[in-house]
Amino acid sequence: MTSPKRINLALQGGGAHGAFTWGVLDRLLETPEVEIAGMSGTSAGALNGAAVKAGLALGSKAAARDNLAWLWEQVGAITDARFAPWLGAVHPVALSALVEASLPFVMADHVSRMVSPYASGPFYSNPLQPIVEKFHYDKVCNPSGPVFAICATNVRTGKIRVFQGADITPAALMASACLPTLFRAVEVTDPETGTLEAYWDGGYTGNPALFPLFAKGLPADIVVVNINPLLRDEVPTSARAIQNRINEISFNASLLRELRAIEFVQRLIAQGRMDDTLMKRVLIHLIADDELMRHLSVATKTVPVPALLHQLFEAGRTAAATFLEQHLDSVGVESSIDLRAMFG
Repeated sequence: MTSPKRINLALQGGGAHGAFTWGVLDRLLETPEVEIAGMSGTSAGALNGAAVKAGLALGSKAAARDNLAWLWEQVGAITDARFAPWLGAVHPVALSALVEASLPFVMADHVSRMVSPYASGPFYSNPLQPIVEKFHYDKVCNPSGPVFAICATNVRTGKIRVFQGADITPAALMASACLPTLFRAVEVTDPETGTLEAYWDGGYTGNPALFPLFAKGLPADIVVVNINPLLRDEVPTSARAIQNRINEISFNASLLRELRAIEFVQRLIAQGRMDDTLMKRVLIHLIADDELMRHLSVATKTVPVPALLHQLFEAGRTAAATFLEQHLDSVGVESSIDLRAMFG
Protein backbone atom coordinates (compact mmCIF):
# COMPACT_ATOMS: atom_id res chain seq x y z
CA MET A 1 0.00 0.00 0.00
CA THR A 2 1.34 3.44 -0.97
CA SER A 3 1.96 5.84 1.92
CA PRO A 4 -0.25 8.96 1.92
CA LYS A 5 1.26 12.20 0.69
CA ARG A 6 2.07 14.54 3.57
CA ILE A 7 1.08 18.18 3.13
CA ASN A 8 0.96 21.39 5.13
CA LEU A 9 -2.12 23.60 4.94
CA ALA A 10 -2.10 27.41 4.98
CA LEU A 11 -5.63 28.52 5.86
CA GLN A 12 -6.58 32.10 5.01
CA GLY A 13 -8.99 34.21 6.99
CA GLY A 14 -12.04 35.76 5.39
CA GLY A 15 -14.86 35.83 7.90
CA ALA A 16 -17.88 33.75 6.93
CA HIS A 17 -16.21 32.95 3.60
CA GLY A 18 -14.11 30.56 5.69
CA ALA A 19 -16.94 28.09 5.08
CA PHE A 20 -15.25 27.53 1.71
CA THR A 21 -12.22 26.26 3.65
CA TRP A 22 -14.54 24.02 5.68
CA GLY A 23 -15.52 22.34 2.39
CA VAL A 24 -11.89 22.03 1.27
CA LEU A 25 -10.86 20.45 4.57
CA ASP A 26 -13.85 18.10 4.58
CA ARG A 27 -12.86 16.78 1.14
CA LEU A 28 -9.17 16.42 2.05
CA LEU A 29 -10.03 14.59 5.27
CA GLU A 30 -11.99 11.93 3.39
CA THR A 31 -9.03 11.33 1.05
CA PRO A 32 -6.80 8.45 2.26
CA GLU A 33 -4.01 9.50 -0.13
CA VAL A 34 -3.46 12.72 1.86
CA GLU A 35 -2.06 13.25 5.36
CA ILE A 36 -2.16 16.68 7.01
CA ALA A 37 1.21 17.19 8.68
CA GLY A 38 1.00 20.88 9.61
CA MET A 39 -1.45 23.78 9.56
CA SER A 40 -1.12 27.54 9.86
CA GLY A 41 -4.33 29.52 10.11
CA THR A 42 -5.56 33.05 10.59
CA SER A 43 -9.01 34.29 11.68
CA ALA A 44 -11.57 31.87 10.18
CA GLY A 45 -8.59 29.75 9.10
CA ALA A 46 -7.50 29.53 12.74
CA LEU A 47 -10.97 28.36 13.79
CA ASN A 48 -11.05 25.77 11.00
CA GLY A 49 -7.57 24.61 11.93
CA ALA A 50 -8.45 24.26 15.61
CA ALA A 51 -11.46 22.09 14.74
CA VAL A 52 -9.33 19.83 12.54
CA LYS A 53 -6.46 19.68 15.03
CA ALA A 54 -8.78 18.58 17.86
CA GLY A 55 -10.04 15.69 15.76
CA LEU A 56 -6.70 14.58 14.34
CA ALA A 57 -5.10 14.71 17.80
CA LEU A 58 -7.47 11.81 18.56
CA GLY A 59 -6.29 10.10 15.39
CA SER A 60 -9.73 10.49 13.84
CA LYS A 61 -10.44 12.17 10.52
CA ALA A 62 -14.15 11.54 11.15
CA ALA A 63 -13.94 13.50 14.41
CA ALA A 64 -12.18 16.35 12.59
CA ARG A 65 -14.98 16.50 10.01
CA ASP A 66 -17.62 16.42 12.76
CA ASN A 67 -15.83 19.26 14.59
CA LEU A 68 -15.86 21.38 11.43
CA ALA A 69 -19.57 20.77 10.86
CA TRP A 70 -20.30 21.71 14.49
CA LEU A 71 -18.20 24.89 14.21
CA TRP A 72 -20.03 26.19 11.15
CA GLU A 73 -23.42 25.26 12.58
CA GLN A 74 -22.50 27.50 15.53
CA VAL A 75 -21.29 30.33 13.27
CA GLY A 76 -24.47 30.12 11.17
CA ALA A 77 -26.64 30.21 14.27
CA ILE A 78 -25.36 33.71 15.07
CA THR A 79 -27.68 35.21 12.45
CA ASP A 80 -29.96 32.28 11.60
CA ALA A 81 -33.14 34.04 12.75
CA ARG A 82 -32.57 37.16 10.65
CA PHE A 83 -32.95 35.55 7.23
CA ALA A 84 -35.69 33.50 5.66
CA PRO A 85 -35.18 29.75 4.89
CA TRP A 86 -35.99 30.30 1.19
CA LEU A 87 -32.58 31.98 0.79
CA GLY A 88 -31.08 28.50 0.50
CA ALA A 89 -32.45 28.27 -3.04
CA VAL A 90 -30.76 31.51 -4.12
CA HIS A 91 -27.48 31.40 -6.07
CA PRO A 92 -24.55 32.56 -3.89
CA VAL A 93 -23.85 35.59 -6.12
CA ALA A 94 -27.46 36.75 -5.92
CA LEU A 95 -27.53 35.93 -2.21
CA SER A 96 -24.49 38.12 -1.64
CA ALA A 97 -26.25 41.01 -3.40
CA LEU A 98 -29.36 40.48 -1.27
CA VAL A 99 -27.34 40.53 1.94
CA GLU A 100 -25.42 43.62 0.82
CA ALA A 101 -28.70 45.46 0.15
CA SER A 102 -30.43 44.25 3.32
CA LEU A 103 -31.32 46.80 6.00
CA PRO A 104 -29.54 44.91 8.83
CA PHE A 105 -26.25 44.88 6.89
CA VAL A 106 -26.52 48.50 5.71
CA MET A 107 -27.17 49.68 9.25
CA ALA A 108 -24.41 47.54 10.78
CA ASP A 109 -21.93 48.63 8.11
CA HIS A 110 -22.73 52.30 8.70
CA VAL A 111 -22.43 51.95 12.48
CA SER A 112 -19.08 50.10 12.20
CA ARG A 113 -17.63 53.01 10.21
CA MET A 114 -18.89 55.70 12.58
CA VAL A 115 -18.92 54.11 16.04
CA SER A 116 -16.08 52.43 17.92
CA PRO A 117 -16.73 48.96 19.39
CA TYR A 118 -15.64 50.52 22.68
CA ALA A 119 -18.70 52.80 22.63
CA SER A 120 -21.00 50.00 23.80
CA GLY A 121 -19.51 50.15 27.31
CA PRO A 122 -20.47 47.27 29.63
CA PHE A 123 -22.90 45.84 27.04
CA TYR A 124 -20.08 44.73 24.70
CA SER A 125 -19.63 41.03 23.95
CA ASN A 126 -17.60 39.15 21.35
CA PRO A 127 -19.95 36.78 19.46
CA LEU A 128 -17.12 34.29 18.91
CA GLN A 129 -16.44 33.83 22.61
CA PRO A 130 -19.19 31.29 23.38
CA ILE A 131 -18.06 29.27 20.35
CA VAL A 132 -14.31 29.18 20.95
CA GLU A 133 -14.76 28.46 24.64
CA LYS A 134 -16.35 25.11 23.71
CA PHE A 135 -13.25 23.86 21.85
CA HIS A 136 -11.41 20.98 23.54
CA TYR A 137 -8.07 22.67 24.21
CA ASP A 138 -6.50 19.51 25.61
CA LYS A 139 -6.76 18.28 22.01
CA VAL A 140 -6.13 21.59 20.19
CA CYS A 141 -2.88 22.06 22.13
CA ASN A 142 -1.89 18.39 22.10
CA PRO A 143 1.50 17.49 20.55
CA SER A 144 -0.22 14.58 18.79
CA GLY A 145 -1.56 15.15 15.29
CA PRO A 146 -0.45 17.89 12.91
CA VAL A 147 1.68 20.86 13.92
CA PHE A 148 -0.71 23.79 14.38
CA ALA A 149 -0.02 27.54 14.47
CA ILE A 150 -2.24 30.62 14.42
CA CYS A 151 -1.31 34.29 14.31
CA ALA A 152 -2.53 37.69 15.46
CA THR A 153 -1.29 41.26 15.06
CA ASN A 154 0.15 43.12 18.04
CA VAL A 155 -1.69 46.46 18.12
CA ARG A 156 1.11 48.32 19.88
CA THR A 157 4.07 47.11 17.79
CA GLY A 158 2.34 46.11 14.54
CA LYS A 159 4.26 42.81 14.61
CA ILE A 160 2.98 39.32 14.06
CA ARG A 161 2.65 36.92 16.97
CA VAL A 162 2.44 33.20 16.32
CA PHE A 163 0.61 31.05 18.86
CA GLN A 164 1.41 27.35 19.13
CA GLY A 165 0.88 24.56 21.63
CA ALA A 166 -0.39 25.66 25.04
CA ASP A 167 -0.44 29.31 23.88
CA ILE A 168 -3.53 28.55 21.77
CA THR A 169 -6.40 29.59 24.02
CA PRO A 170 -9.90 31.02 23.48
CA ALA A 171 -8.36 34.50 23.73
CA ALA A 172 -5.72 33.65 21.10
CA LEU A 173 -8.38 32.42 18.66
CA MET A 174 -10.49 35.54 19.23
CA ALA A 175 -7.39 37.70 18.77
CA SER A 176 -6.64 36.04 15.44
CA ALA A 177 -10.17 36.89 14.25
CA CYS A 178 -10.44 40.37 15.79
CA LEU A 179 -11.50 42.89 13.13
CA PRO A 180 -10.88 46.24 14.89
CA THR A 181 -13.94 47.97 13.42
CA LEU A 182 -16.20 45.26 14.83
CA PHE A 183 -14.50 43.92 17.95
CA ARG A 184 -12.45 45.33 20.79
CA ALA A 185 -8.79 44.31 20.80
CA VAL A 186 -8.21 41.02 22.59
CA GLU A 187 -5.64 41.09 25.38
CA VAL A 188 -3.20 38.19 25.78
CA THR A 189 -0.17 37.97 28.05
CA ASP A 190 3.22 37.78 26.33
CA PRO A 191 4.95 34.74 27.92
CA GLU A 192 8.43 36.24 27.44
CA THR A 193 7.79 39.65 29.01
CA GLY A 194 4.72 38.97 31.13
CA THR A 195 3.16 42.08 29.56
CA LEU A 196 -0.53 42.12 28.69
CA GLU A 197 -0.64 42.93 24.96
CA ALA A 198 -3.60 43.87 22.77
CA TYR A 199 -4.13 42.03 19.47
CA TRP A 200 -6.08 42.52 16.26
CA ASP A 201 -6.79 40.20 13.35
CA GLY A 202 -3.77 38.19 12.19
CA GLY A 203 -4.62 38.92 8.56
CA TYR A 204 -2.79 42.25 8.73
CA THR A 205 0.57 40.53 9.31
CA GLY A 206 0.08 36.94 8.19
CA ASN A 207 -2.90 35.64 6.23
CA PRO A 208 -1.81 33.05 6.97
CA ALA A 209 1.80 32.99 8.16
CA LEU A 210 3.74 30.46 6.09
CA PHE A 211 7.04 30.47 7.96
CA PRO A 212 5.83 28.19 10.83
CA LEU A 213 5.44 25.52 8.14
CA PHE A 214 9.12 25.69 7.18
CA ALA A 215 10.04 23.76 10.36
CA LYS A 216 12.30 20.74 10.17
CA GLY A 217 10.31 17.54 10.05
CA LEU A 218 7.43 19.04 8.10
CA PRO A 219 7.01 18.22 4.39
CA ALA A 220 8.07 20.67 1.67
CA ASP A 221 4.55 21.03 0.27
CA ILE A 222 2.33 23.90 1.42
CA VAL A 223 -1.24 23.98 0.11
CA VAL A 224 -2.67 27.50 0.42
CA VAL A 225 -6.45 27.60 0.76
CA ASN A 226 -7.11 31.04 -0.66
CA ILE A 227 -10.32 32.95 0.11
CA ASN A 228 -9.52 36.53 -0.90
CA PRO A 229 -9.20 36.87 -4.70
CA LEU A 230 -5.67 37.73 -5.81
CA LEU A 231 -6.77 39.18 -9.15
CA ARG A 232 -9.71 41.31 -10.26
CA ASP A 233 -9.89 42.32 -13.92
CA GLU A 234 -12.24 45.25 -13.37
CA VAL A 235 -11.31 48.40 -11.49
CA PRO A 236 -13.92 49.02 -8.75
CA THR A 237 -15.79 52.29 -9.03
CA SER A 238 -18.55 52.24 -6.39
CA ALA A 239 -17.69 53.18 -2.81
CA ARG A 240 -18.51 49.71 -1.49
CA ALA A 241 -16.61 47.91 -4.28
CA ILE A 242 -13.56 50.10 -3.64
CA GLN A 243 -13.68 49.29 0.08
CA ASN A 244 -14.07 45.61 -0.71
CA ARG A 245 -10.99 45.59 -2.96
CA ILE A 246 -8.96 47.50 -0.36
CA ASN A 247 -9.93 44.78 2.12
CA GLU A 248 -8.81 42.02 -0.27
CA ILE A 249 -5.49 43.68 -1.10
CA SER A 250 -4.64 44.34 2.55
CA PHE A 251 -5.45 40.79 3.60
CA ASN A 252 -3.45 39.27 0.72
CA ALA A 253 -0.37 41.50 1.15
CA SER A 254 1.44 39.42 3.79
CA LEU A 255 0.81 36.17 1.90
CA LEU A 256 2.14 37.64 -1.33
CA ARG A 257 5.29 38.85 0.45
CA GLU A 258 6.03 35.35 1.74
CA LEU A 259 5.30 33.77 -1.64
CA ARG A 260 7.66 36.24 -3.31
CA ALA A 261 10.40 35.29 -0.83
CA ILE A 262 9.79 31.60 -1.52
CA GLU A 263 10.03 32.21 -5.27
CA PHE A 264 13.34 34.07 -4.77
CA VAL A 265 14.83 31.19 -2.77
CA GLN A 266 13.56 28.64 -5.31
CA ARG A 267 15.25 30.60 -8.09
CA LEU A 268 18.57 30.77 -6.23
CA ILE A 269 18.49 27.02 -5.57
CA ALA A 270 17.60 26.25 -9.21
CA GLN A 271 20.49 28.44 -10.40
CA GLY A 272 22.91 26.70 -8.06
CA ARG A 273 23.58 29.95 -6.20
CA MET A 274 22.28 28.54 -2.91
CA ASP A 275 22.74 25.15 -1.30
CA ASP A 276 19.35 23.51 -0.74
CA THR A 277 20.66 22.15 2.57
CA LEU A 278 20.83 25.73 3.88
CA MET A 279 17.33 26.81 2.86
CA LYS A 280 14.27 24.60 2.50
CA ARG A 281 12.97 24.10 -1.02
CA VAL A 282 9.29 24.82 -0.43
CA LEU A 283 6.67 23.58 -2.91
CA ILE A 284 3.53 25.71 -3.23
CA HIS A 285 0.03 24.64 -4.23
CA LEU A 286 -3.23 26.58 -4.26
CA ILE A 287 -6.87 25.68 -3.74
CA ALA A 288 -9.22 28.53 -4.59
CA ASP A 289 -12.37 29.52 -6.45
CA ASP A 290 -11.58 33.08 -7.49
CA GLU A 291 -14.47 33.13 -9.98
CA LEU A 292 -16.96 32.66 -7.16
CA MET A 293 -15.16 34.84 -4.61
CA ARG A 294 -14.85 37.74 -7.07
CA HIS A 295 -18.66 37.89 -7.19
CA LEU A 296 -19.11 37.88 -3.42
CA SER A 297 -18.40 40.84 -1.20
CA VAL A 298 -17.40 41.91 2.28
CA ALA A 299 -21.11 41.80 3.18
CA THR A 300 -21.20 38.02 3.28
CA LYS A 301 -17.91 37.91 5.18
CA THR A 302 -19.50 39.63 8.15
CA VAL A 303 -23.04 38.23 7.90
CA PRO A 304 -22.86 34.42 8.14
CA VAL A 305 -26.10 33.45 6.39
CA PRO A 306 -26.50 29.66 6.88
CA ALA A 307 -27.64 29.15 3.28
CA LEU A 308 -24.49 30.79 1.92
CA LEU A 309 -22.25 28.90 4.36
CA HIS A 310 -23.46 25.60 2.94
CA GLN A 311 -23.09 26.81 -0.63
CA LEU A 312 -19.51 27.86 0.11
CA PHE A 313 -18.93 24.47 1.77
CA GLU A 314 -19.96 22.69 -1.44
CA ALA A 315 -17.80 25.05 -3.53
CA GLY A 316 -14.84 24.24 -1.28
CA ARG A 317 -15.37 20.49 -1.66
CA THR A 318 -15.52 20.90 -5.45
CA ALA A 319 -12.32 23.00 -5.53
CA ALA A 320 -10.49 20.45 -3.37
CA ALA A 321 -11.66 17.58 -5.59
CA THR A 322 -10.38 19.44 -8.64
CA PHE A 323 -7.00 20.00 -6.95
CA LEU A 324 -6.70 16.32 -6.03
CA GLU A 325 -7.57 15.23 -9.55
CA GLN A 326 -5.23 17.66 -11.30
CA HIS A 327 -2.31 18.17 -8.92
CA LEU A 328 -2.01 15.36 -6.35
CA ASP A 329 0.78 13.83 -8.43
CA SER A 330 2.77 17.08 -8.09
CA VAL A 331 2.85 16.85 -4.29
CA GLY A 332 6.35 15.98 -3.15
CA VAL A 333 7.72 16.65 -6.65
CA GLU A 334 7.12 20.25 -7.73
CA SER A 335 4.96 23.30 -7.13
CA SER A 336 1.66 23.20 -8.98
CA ILE A 337 1.51 26.99 -9.37
CA ASP A 338 4.09 29.05 -11.23
CA LEU A 339 5.36 31.58 -8.69
CA ARG A 340 7.76 33.13 -11.22
CA ALA A 341 4.85 33.91 -13.56
CA MET A 342 2.83 35.25 -10.62
CA PHE A 343 5.53 37.79 -9.74
CA GLY A 344 6.91 38.35 -13.23
